[in-house]
Amino acid sequence: MLPTPKKFFLTAASAEGQSELTAFDNALLAGRIGNINLIRVSSILPPGAEYDPDLSIPPGSLVPTAYGYIISDEPGELIAAAVGIGFSADTFGVIMEFAGKCSQKEAEERIEAMLREAFASRGMELVDMKIAATEHRVEKIGCALAAVPMWY
Repeated sequence: MLPTPKKFFLTAASAEGQSELTAFDNALLAGRIGNINLIRVSSILPPGAEYDPDLSIPPGSLVPTAYGYIISDEPGELIAAAVGIGFSADTFGVIMEFAGKCSQKEAEERIEAMLREAFASRGMELVDMKIAATEHRVEKIGCALAAVPMWY
């Protein structure tokens, strides 16, 4: 059983690759999470977790991460990915992820709307939010990725 994470950061990055997998890997590297093992988690930020934008995670670590990504091999296509965290005053946060064929601005707007809905559905007050997003115009094979890695 993994301990409850105590720290987190948001990242969003885009990249090209010679294959879908290398485009994804290059986006992970650009987002500072390419040398860790992501454990995909659903979307709850633990109570009291601290935002640390300079967080350094040891290579090879197993890291709970909420993330969204899109890969495209259509030259000229615009793709985007975004993550956002909604914060309550005194309890857990909610993370939302989005990736699609749209602009960065549209992805950010989708995240904000999803966070507002998530808090309304829980009957919680949304007091703040953080959003990270990226867009990418595909050259050959591109990936847009956004993530919230959480660490101990």
